[in-house]
Amino acid sequence: MERGDLERAVLARGQYPVGIDEVGRGCIAGPVVTAAVVLDYDKLFALPDKSLQLIRDSKSLSPHQRAGVLPAIESVALSIASASASVAEIDQAGILGATFIAMRRALASIEVHFDLILVDGNQEIPDPTKGDVAQQAIVKGDHWCFAIAAASIIAKESRDRFMQQIARKFPAYGFEKHVGYGTKEHIQNLKVHGITEWHRRGFEPVRSMCATQNCSVPG
Repeated sequence: MERGDLERAVLARGQYPVGIDEVGRGCIAGPVVTAAVVLDYDKLFALPDKSLQLIRDSKSLSPHQRAGVLPAIESVALSIASASASVAEIDQAGILGATFIAMRRALASIEVHFDLILVDGNQEIPDPTKGDVAQQAIVKGDHWCFAIAAASIIAKESRDRFMQQIARKFPAYGFEKHVGYGTKEHIQNLKVHGITEWHRRGFEPVRSMCATQNCSVPG
């Protein structure tokens, strides 16, 4: 199977897909961000090969590559929506539940018709829309499907920008570099400067640190 073949098959049977992906599930700070993208496939497949090759898993792209391919994605998208779930929602609902909350929000903001949701991973979204819309969960979907890959890039760029805003308020933590992941530097800064409002209290090592820093943790 080649990249895009699954989407071609979906279109051939008369369905129109939306791709959805998330960024930030593995972080110890910051929101989880999702994006949903509906593509114009005639325009997509008319893009130069160089641009098509860059519409892939955001984790495989440098910041320069992601920024460079955004205009191409925007030029072939019929609708783009991003949404997030807050740190409080992550602590309350768990990271999977919060991810689904953010995905439902993104889907609700899509402005064009779709009748199939292509979800990255191995789990479908519970009650994704108000109507009965079919879903297909695809392992490594950001490799096989252009719509999911585009959503991955949009979500990553949106979340990184948000974490850069947090970094300006909390410059001692290095959020602009690790964007909330539990790097050695991040954990050391936590030990020195303490836990902020943006840290997920249900995640280790934040949860354990809360015991010594007199902050609440989710039950």
